[in-house]
Amino acid sequence: MTFEVRAKELVSKMTLAEKIAQMQYEAPAIERLGVPAYNWWNECLHGVARSGAATVFPQAIGMAASFNTDLMFDVATAISDEARAKYNEYKTFGDTQIYQGLTYWSPNINIFRDPRWGRGHETYGEDPYLTGRMGVSFVKGLQGEGKYRKLDATIKHYAVHSGPETLRHGFNAEVSDKDLYETYLWAFKYCVDHAAPSAVMGAYNRVNGEACCASKTLLEDILRGEFGFSGYVVSDCAAICDIHQHHHITNNEAESAALAVNNGCDLNCGETYKWLKTSVALGLISEETITTAVERLFAARFRLGMFDDDCEYDAIPYDVVECEAHTKLNLQMAEESIVLLKNDGILPLSPNQNIAVIGPVADDVTVLLGNYNGTPSRYTTLLTGIQSQAKGKVYYARGCHLYDETVHRWAEQPLREAILAAKRADVVIMMCGLNPSLEGEESDNYNGSAGGDKIDIELPPSQRTLYREIIKLGKPVIFVNVSGSCIALTEQDKDCRAVLQCFYPGAMGGEALANVIFGKTSPSGRLPVTFYKTTEDLPDFEDYSMENRTYKFFRGTPLYPFGHGLTYSEITEEPIDENTVKLTNKGPFDTWYSALKFEYIPHKNLCGFQKVFLKKGETVTVKFDREG
Repeated sequence: MTFEVRAKELVSKMTLAEKIAQMQYEAPAIERLGVPAYNWWNECLHGVARSGAATVFPQAIGMAASFNTDLMFDVATAISDEARAKYNEYKTFGDTQIYQGLTYWSPNINIFRDPRWGRGHETYGEDPYLTGRMGVSFVKGLQGEGKYRKLDATIKHYAVHSGPETLRHGFNAEVSDKDLYETYLWAFKYCVDHAAPSAVMGAYNRVNGEACCASKTLLEDILRGEFGFSGYVVSDCAAICDIHQHHHITNNEAESAALAVNNGCDLNCGETYKWLKTSVALGLISEETITTAVERLFAARFRLGMFDDDCEYDAIPYDVVECEAHTKLNLQMAEESIVLLKNDGILPLSPNQNIAVIGPVADDVTVLLGNYNGTPSRYTTLLTGIQSQAKGKVYYARGCHLYDETVHRWAEQPLREAILAAKRADVVIMMCGLNPSLEGEESDNYNGSAGGDKIDIELPPSQRTLYREIIKLGKPVIFVNVSGSCIALTEQDKDCRAVLQCFYPGAMGGEALANVIFGKTSPSGRLPVTFYKTTEDLPDFEDYSMENRTYKFFRGTPLYPFGHGLTYSEITEEPIDENTVKLTNKGPFDTWYSALKFEYIPHKNLCGFQKVFLKKGETVTVKFDREG
């Protein structure tokens, strides 16, 4: 008997009230049918999140910088092992609570169209092809390939969703068909075609006037019709009540719930679907439509092995959580996520020198973790990573507050300490940038006036002051920018001997950075986003046209273009034919290297990439496969 048939049989025994209750994310038990309570809300953006100890991998944008789909698959497989192991233990309590289940609301495959969007670091960058390829690897690694599904992956937020955060509950994204299909929907279709994700999460906003979680155009016509998606759709949290409260498309809860379910949204993260009984009574929706939605949900639960004793994943032990193999994998991904933007030859750095490590993010644990994160039981900050490998003296000074320029007269004066440290060092490693308190989700951070978004792409003023005072000393400076997004690094590119981009790098971030700086590992990351020179380069944040956005359509000259990234070696590329290139490592370092293929129809467009490991003196032939 198929999972779908079993679901139909079970749902046929439910009352209308029971079916409606199962369409809410906190689904209650139905004891007479042997159905345990289940909470559908779980997160694993870059590791099992909000569920205690877990291997915390680099933030999604950092993993995208690796341009390594095989490594991404391995990371997702490790995450799903840890998720299953936790579930296997949690279910001994008889049900599951929030963040203890198997239905995960990851990955975020929205396009990072504007660097001011606070949640952009949850994505795989600005390019649809890169996003699609990385998304497919992540979904496949989460879901597994057995008789049962290991986890349910949920691709989100469908669709056309990338800020502003303060407007997301009522915003109408107006887009052309060209931008809709070429940019905003491309990765969703690619993931559906190549990975068969279990679920799709609808976005808060409207698209061309229709609320995403109740859009016939997006859900029925495109997702299920054109794309052939056969899984279930879940709303973003409280998105259904937005339909009447903020979009003003409907008048009340019963109308909003009916509109959403009629157009294919099966599961409500929120409480609005409890009004579906009223919707039925008013003739706004049929019980048959509700039944179809519940059948989809229970087919998913059966496919996860929740009601069976022979699921192959039930044997995954709790000991896999933060195991040594996952820690090693985490270190590799962290190393490959670091992007060397500039180097005049100062890197790799000799560990024998006296080093000053200066900056407010150097010993900040939050920059390792990003958001939607788990809790690592062990981690290495950027500072301690340098300290553990340096053989000379390491001077440390925070230098300034992350963002606050106001210092009480009785408070610490960190700037002077930074100057003293820098004067005593042979070389200065400045570690500046942001942390998740400055860029993130609505109401989730310090920057409340922008709802988690950034007002501009410059370093905070306190850090600019610190930087300029250190530069005045004339010491050689290696600048490490830590952020989940583009920062305008024009001064740093001009003044500093080397510049590195360190996206929120996970629990092993400090060790990874030290390995790169001291030459144990050659850097191999590439930028998954454009680094602009100034905020003035950007169009209106609320404009969803792709005109003058991302590397494809930007009319100016970027500081660092999409795909930019240096190594410590010298790699030559010799085209063999349209889809083949010969790579030769002529430098003195073994290194990973990502070969990129672009086409121009009519604009520059990434259409292939492959990452390979090249020993010094080695030649490798790479053949691009557009389908990945």
